[in-house]
Amino acid sequence: MTHAPVAVLGAFVAGIFIGERVRPEAIGVVLATCAICAAVAVLLRPSRRRFAVAMVSVALLGCALTQRAVHGLVDWPLASAVSDRADLVITASLLDDPEGTRFSTRVVARVERARPIGIESDGQWLDAGRRTILVTAEADAAPRLALLDAGDRVTLLGWLRPLEPYDQYLLWRHAVARFDAQELLGFDGPSAPSTRVANGLRSVVLDGTAVLPPTERALVAGFLLGDTRALPDDVLERFRAAGMSHLLAVSGANVAFTLGLVGPLLRRMPRTGRLLGTLTVLAVFGAMTRWEPSVTRACAMAACASIAVHLGRPARATRVLAVAVTALLVLDPFLLHSVGFQLSCGASVGIALLSAPITRRLRGPEWMRESLGITAAAQLGVAPVLLPVFGSMPLVALPANLLAVPIAGPLTVWGLGAGAVAGVARGVAPGIASIIQVPT
Repeated sequence: MTHAPVAVLGAFVAGIFIGERVRPEAIGVVLATCAICAAVAVLLRPSRRRFAVAMVSVALLGCALTQRAVHGLVDWPLASAVSDRADLVITASLLDDPEGTRFSTRVVARVERARPIGIESDGQWLDAGRRTILVTAEADAAPRLALLDAGDRVTLLGWLRPLEPYDQYLLWRHAVARFDAQELLGFDGPSAPSTRVANGLRSVVLDGTAVLPPTERALVAGFLLGDTRALPDDVLERFRAAGMSHLLAVSGANVAFTLGLVGPLLRRMPRTGRLLGTLTVLAVFGAMTRWEPSVTRACAMAACASIAVHLGRPARATRVLAVAVTALLVLDPFLLHSVGFQLSCGASVGIALLSAPITRRLRGPEWMRESLGITAAAQLGVAPVLLPVFGSMPLVALPANLLAVPIAGPLTVWGLGAGAVAGVARGVAPGIASIIQVPT
């Protein structure tokens, strides 16, 4: 069936919504029913009945995976320590780049071990189940923590407590508690080689932009890597008011431009090497941009498209999108609640379905019709998300994006290449780095 991937995605999403409303204790019954439906679908002859049974199985799978994720928010080794607000020493890996000031720093981390502090403690380390927590630090620990990068491992002294009401959105990132760090006892680099490589490349690119003025440097970091931590609030608000804040969040365009940058090298490789090289570039770039929801969707789509081409079965964009999104939701059903993920998927659907019809109906030079058609299609695609979430959609977004988006491509390609070269040259000849960044 040509629309089977879309139907599978729809069934899985329906299962996610059901799973959020069903008691987690029912997961055994749901999984058993899912297995029975899958077995029946295999035994039936190809027909609409078989397809319907298969879709029920997919929906039940989505329900079960969501129930498991919901259950993990309350059932974990340190759940009692949260309610007791226990003093602990923890070891954790940072999932994001820390964000904050010299007085306060916040970062999402994955806690690995914990050791209770107190008279009754025996000093033994406890397995924390690798759960996600929000780490906040103040006083002396804040500026030290702010210097670290995603992937770094830390040892912190502090106390565990429930999330505040204004941090409840982090539940959709699987955060189970908040840890108020009083002291950073130690830190180390990432354990995964891929993260070390990604952090090294990210550091080189950002070092190459150090010769730029602060605001321009922050803008380039946003364009290239989605890092807007140093961007002034008023500048960020201007981008939002113009409907161009998506340019400061890494998206499918950045992934395409990055693959275009390394394309000449990949094309010289044999067929299998080209596929492996493409997947490696996607993994490294995803890690460099901290796997933001939009870039995760884009990398998954690019990986699916590359595999399809390698197998000699190129697929339409809608099929690739459906397969990629389904795979991501299988890995993390909570991703469905990410606004960034919703916007990214909406823009992709709009471009896939509407850009060609809109372009055909326009008049003028081909380059202008294509740019306007893609921009208008993307804006229509994100409208169902923007309007309910933000309450409005700026009318200036269409002409503003028509002017800005064509510049974003060359800036991304040039910025990554020039940033890497300038980052290497800066330590040897700072003047050369300044010249290299003049076009930026």
